[in-house]
Amino acid sequence: MYLPKQFTAPDDQAGLDIIRRYPFATLIATLPTGLEVNHLPLSLQEGGLCGHMARANPLWVALQSQPSPQPVMAIFHGPHAYVTPSWYHSKAQSGRVVPTWNYVVVHVQGQLRFVEDENWLRTQLRAQTAQQESEFEHTWQLEDAPADFIDRMLQAVVGIEIKITELTGKWKVSQNQSLENQLGVWQGLQASKEAHARELAVLMQAVSGLNSH
Repeated sequence: MYLPKQFTAPDDQAGLDIIRRYPFATLIATLPTGLEVNHLPLSLQEGGLCGHMARANPLWVALQSQPSPQPVMAIFHGPHAYVTPSWYHSKAQSGRVVPTWNYVVVHVQGQLRFVEDENWLRTQLRAQTAQQESEFEHTWQLEDAPADFIDRMLQAVVGIEIKITELTGKWKVSQNQSLENQLGVWQGLQASKEAHARELAVLMQAVSGLNSH
């Protein structure tokens, strides 16, 4: 990943916070046939990533008989937003501005292993469901579905566990701009109707210490 120094993540904890807040990941692995890309939620647990996938998934089909673990990369996308030149204070001064895109992203390199233990899988599914259901007034639990139905569903999936070996975050939130331009972008993002833009404004304020005065 192209990572200019000024866009480096504040610290590893900031990256882990993004994973918790935006757990839907792009999982990339190299198979003998080429790259295999999947999209699935991954939960951060005890320094690793946990999840599950269908047994029909080509990744499982190709690697189930291979030595474990296997190197993979998981990409987590935080908030992102288009940045219009109209938000830049310097637009009126020189006109030498162009559009860009601000974003936060976390790359996780790790070692993947598959888990077929049913108790592990049930525990992982309960934890992942509880995390996502916490925002709802009436929460759903694994036990709310018929036991025989859950048993059949469990037979169709396999657990995955990724031991994190490297975490790299990129916070591109206008750090390369003047303070006046940063303030303009921050105010523009705050006023946006898009939730991602407003969330990006919060991160931008935390990184650059911006305020309206």
